[in-house]
Amino acid sequence: MKNNTLHIALVGNPNSGKSSLFNCLTGLNQKVGNFPGVTVDKKSGHTKLSDTLTADVVDLPGSYSLYPRRLDEWVSYRVMLNQDKEIRADVVVAVADASNLKRNLLFCSQIIDLKVPVVVVLTMMDMARKKGIKIDLPTLERELGVPVVAVDPRKNKGIAQLKKAIELTSQQLYQAPVRDFIDNRSFADNAIQEVKTHFPELSDYAAIHYLINHESFGLTPVMQDTIENIEKKNNFNPTKTQAEEILQRYSRIRQIMQQAVSEPDPLQKTLFTEKLDNLLLHRRWGYLILLSVLFLLFQSVFWLAQYPMDWIDLGFAKLNQALSSSLPDNRWTDLLLNGVIAGLSGIFVFVPQIMILFGLITVLEDSGYMARISFLSDRLMRTVGLNGKSVMPMISGFACAVPAIMSARNIENRKERLLTILITPLMSCSARLPVYTILIGLVIPQTYLFGFLGVQGLVMMGLYLLGLVMALIVSYVAKWFIKIQEKSFFILELPAYRSPRWSNMVTTMFSKARIFVFDAGKIIMIISLLLWGLSSFGPGNTMQNISSKYETLKAVPGANQSVLHKEYQTAKLEGSYAGILGKSIEPAISPLGYDWKIGIALITSFAAREVFVGTMATLYSVGDEDEGSLLLKEKMKQAKKHDGTPVFTLATGLSLMIFYVFAMQCMSTLAVVKRETRSWKWPIIQLIYMTGLAWVMSWVVYQLFK
Repeated sequence: MKNNTLHIALVGNPNSGKSSLFNCLTGLNQKVGNFPGVTVDKKSGHTKLSDTLTADVVDLPGSYSLYPRRLDEWVSYRVMLNQDKEIRADVVVAVADASNLKRNLLFCSQIIDLKVPVVVVLTMMDMARKKGIKIDLPTLERELGVPVVAVDPRKNKGIAQLKKAIELTSQQLYQAPVRDFIDNRSFADNAIQEVKTHFPELSDYAAIHYLINHESFGLTPVMQDTIENIEKKNNFNPTKTQAEEILQRYSRIRQIMQQAVSEPDPLQKTLFTEKLDNLLLHRRWGYLILLSVLFLLFQSVFWLAQYPMDWIDLGFAKLNQALSSSLPDNRWTDLLLNGVIAGLSGIFVFVPQIMILFGLITVLEDSGYMARISFLSDRLMRTVGLNGKSVMPMISGFACAVPAIMSARNIENRKERLLTILITPLMSCSARLPVYTILIGLVIPQTYLFGFLGVQGLVMMGLYLLGLVMALIVSYVAKWFIKIQEKSFFILELPAYRSPRWSNMVTTMFSKARIFVFDAGKIIMIISLLLWGLSSFGPGNTMQNISSKYETLKAVPGANQSVLHKEYQTAKLEGSYAGILGKSIEPAISPLGYDWKIGIALITSFAAREVFVGTMATLYSVGDEDEGSLLLKEKMKQAKKHDGTPVFTLATGLSLMIFYVFAMQCMSTLAVVKRETRSWKWPIIQLIYMTGLAWVMSWVVYQLFK
């Protein structure tokens, strides 16, 4: 503890309510990074315990025990064993699900035996009561030997008591229990004592873990050899030791449960949760319900976001008009209006949709339905070479492919992990959402089938499902070419159904909006300013020659000044560096129905897909200065080719949507794939197959609808 700031580590089983407690403690005072040296999410936050004491809280990945198997479990394990150089916990808060207490107490008892300051937190007490489970908290606290606090993060109950218990524990007013949950001496006494001669600060149980996993600890070569010799000398058997420990631990847990917990007859009637699962996980109705949920999700994005998006777009158009009429006509004004303002409008106009999408996804996660999607999809996943564990990275890919690919590290099977990494970028991430939205609003009419099925929402859902279906097809084909033979298993604990915690939804919405504005927004602004420069300047004296030519034409008596001004702006854009860049790839994209302006957007959006909209805003602002008060959608509707036909027809719009469904168009994703696979081979394969697929499918769609 430094400067009256505690360092708290939150640990617990998956689905124990740990993340809800973290959100309740820290609110908006959160940040997400990576744990040192690995690509596992590190969620940390700040909270106030009392008037004089604050705390930094780290939400460690969920673990079932102190015997790690996955990479994320190793992260928690190293922190618990003080092997993480950056994270040192003054107090460990062990979260346990009260409705599944026996299983959760295994991990809690292991942490208590490390003799670190521990507070045990019981969550989901309401679910325990519904199951008829009664817990005597004072008795449980006495049996465990550490503070036990019941909380309900969703209703903010018990949080004050928890903060007080953490503060008292940090002041050593609660001492670690003297007696261990297990009898270490019965199977490893001599080895333990020898390890403790070199590490006297260790508990007996921590010494066992040094014997089992010292190769993964940051010890000196001499100390590694010393522990190896202790193992050999005492015939220490890690597997036998672990098995003996678990047996002893569950024997003690059964005694504790008999003392402190009253459970109902297991033959009591089926709970509502199980009846609901029978419907939601039904092999036919389950999929129909899933499709309905997805449709409502994407339709709601349009319903709820339409008005705030229009207000933001109109606000920027009015601001542009006001500034253009009050500022002098020079290069700096042009930079402000067509570079800065156009870039900002391309960022903020999509914040409502991103907030709503992630808010609704959070509701699905909080309610427990997201885990059911994984379970429901396992059979389908196996037919294409994956398993149910691949579903969560793929669903996460609807948010962003970068963390989704990182989360694939939880898949133990190497072939399934590689297949998941290869297909995850085909999931329509949030960066595609602005592209879909502007194009759907541009070429799809706002009509309804049967009076309530919105065509725009159906198209949006269709784009998301198209990416998912193609991902499964690609995985099915690729599984025959990746020659890795490993058995895989899918074990998933279905969390209880819960009413969503609305404060958690709001926190997530603002967090995702902030990430979009400050992370993606920086890229959009940089590219918008770069585009303004590329669109405003050309090689040599090109721009001066164009200007001189049209000044001469304007001086001709009877010349149509309005038409000449439009031709002048178009000629300037074509002669600029941006125009040259777009025209250089026009032969490759014209079969898809795209012109050179769209070509510029395809190039710039390779940095980040959402840049497409900012690029369009910048290009059409530069090219149509006399229409600064129009919304971007209206400017794109009025865009014409040289022959006078509209640029954005139904065929072109659909073709462009399909291109963005399948194309890689993301440098960050390629970089993280290289990092995860430790080879440039797979990102290059990914770039080639996705770009080729995008071109072919876009060409087919354009030919069908033109």
